[in-house]
Amino acid sequence: MRAAYLQFAPKYLEVDQNLAAVESQLHSVEADLIVLPELFTSGYFFQSKDDLREVAEPIPNGRSVSALQSWAESLEAVLVAGLAEREGDRFYNSAVVVRPGGEVDTYRKVHLFYEETTLFEPGDLGLRVFAEETSEGKPYRLGIMVCFDWYFPEAARTLAMKGADVIAHPSNLVLPHCPDSMPVRARENHVFTITANRYGSETKGEDSLQFIGMSEICGPSGTILNRAGESEDVVEGVELDPHEARDRRINDHNDVLGDRRPDVYATQSERGTKSAGQCDS
Repeated sequence: MRAAYLQFAPKYLEVDQNLAAVESQLHSVEADLIVLPELFTSGYFFQSKDDLREVAEPIPNGRSVSALQSWAESLEAVLVAGLAEREGDRFYNSAVVVRPGGEVDTYRKVHLFYEETTLFEPGDLGLRVFAEETSEGKPYRLGIMVCFDWYFPEAARTLAMKGADVIAHPSNLVLPHCPDSMPVRARENHVFTITANRYGSETKGEDSLQFIGMSEICGPSGTILNRAGESEDVVEGVELDPHEARDRRINDHNDVLGDRRPDVYATQSERGTKSAGQCDS
């Protein structure tokens, strides 16, 4: 399969302009899976709850999902993209999985970063893995996490334990550590990872956030297969075999997941929790 990321600099609250920018970049892209940044239609550093309310959309009935459905159909690709979701009077920093047939699934970001904690509810859908297939019918399992989720090794590990071959990672990264940490997440779980970041800056009062770009695709061995620059509009992809992630042996005697010892990892309060579970679909 061919997997790709899209990197650009969204304009704050300019939903139509951001949709048009992405559409122009996606023109004629050939890929089975394309990952877009976190909050790609709205920008990130919300000045107020009112600004968030202005751009947040219901899923799957908002205009941004409608656009994603159209692109997925025309490109014959699965798209993963970050959106501000509105459900009643609650807001979530969400990512959608949109398929060529129009079907939509949602992940809500579990680990909120910085002032997100004052605007969004923590994700309540769990860490999710979906059964997908390429345009040629090859099945693969797709896990989703959003931006700051990378900081918590348990997130990627849970997705791997649920059977993910590929982890899509829509992001608005400002901390400098993630591009060098994602190869570790890929290696320690023996999965492919696709981080789609943005670049540019946004300001709120005297506070400013600088987004670092450097979107990347990593292989199960921890190799960086492709990495973008720090400030460029770009769609880049690689050819990969998602089933390569399924052989998690390190050598003839060790397996990256099979050798785990959860009996010695858990704290007293965690010993009664349920197992990671299985693929959602």
